[in-house]
Amino acid sequence: MAQITKDMIISDIIAVDADVIPILMEAGMHCIGCPSAQGESLADAAMVHGMDADALTAKINEFLAAK
Repeated sequence: MAQITKDMIISDIIAVDADVIPILMEAGMHCIGCPSAQGESLADAAMVHGMDADALTAKINEFLAAK
């Protein structure tokens, strides 16, 4: 089972499983293909968007575990 961490770069998370894109989009991270996604960690993006990185990480890992 794949798992992600909040320290992973967003593009690396998408490489693990592109099916997480809707979760990121729902969280307000609409810039999936922008340069920020190539160098910004999930924790950094969560901070910029005013959300809890741990909660988002848990949501993505729950999704991956259910696959």
